[in-house]
Amino acid sequence: MRYLAYIFITILIVLAPQTASTQGIQGAIAFGTNLSQVDGDEVVGFKKFGINASAIAIMPFKKRWAISIEASFSQKGAYEKYPRNYQADKLYPYYNLRLNYAEVPVLLHFTDKGFLTAGLGLSWGRLVGVKEIEWGKQTDLSLYSGDYARNDLNGIFDLRIPIYKKLKFNFRYSYSFMVIRNRTYTNIAGDTWTRKQYNNILTFRIYYIFNEPKNADNG
Repeated sequence: MRYLAYIFITILIVLAPQTASTQGIQGAIAFGTNLSQVDGDEVVGFKKFGINASAIAIMPFKKRWAISIEASFSQKGAYEKYPRNYQADKLYPYYNLRLNYAEVPVLLHFTDKGFLTAGLGLSWGRLVGVKEIEWGKQTDLSLYSGDYARNDLNGIFDLRIPIYKKLKFNFRYSYSFMVIRNRTYTNIAGDTWTRKQYNNILTFRIYYIFNEPKNADNG
């Protein structure tokens, strides 16, 4: 599945000369937070906070359409506190997973009358950092232990809403197409089961376009 990301990037490279010669390439930056969970890890809820930061190139084409490509740093994972009645050292959560990714999101955007911009796309991610705490102790997982897949491919739904001039509010939902980990669990009765795990992310960012045309809001 990750090869779909390469196809998107190839299309972007092919279209770039045409869009640059007609409407120009716009530059942008975005910064905000991820609320994430890992589906399949026996922990529920978007409870893990992480940084999401991007440098972005936007290539408009036609009237209301554009393609964007980003260089991003994105922190994902999962988090769960101890159960309320559990007797333990509660200085630490019983589960805390941090997955750091370097990502290349590629999206196709449509702007409705210069106000709401909606986008769909793919993001290829490369895992660059892993830290897992379970029952208050750091596990022996590492970037090179082989427990987590080094590559990830996400489907993306994206919305941008103007706040003030070139400043936008950006909401993004992304979900892994590829399994990031297969994990086997064991309960106190000795029963075991294996689950496939996937990244599941809500992203909230401030998005600033440096050289957006003044008449962009006119569609």
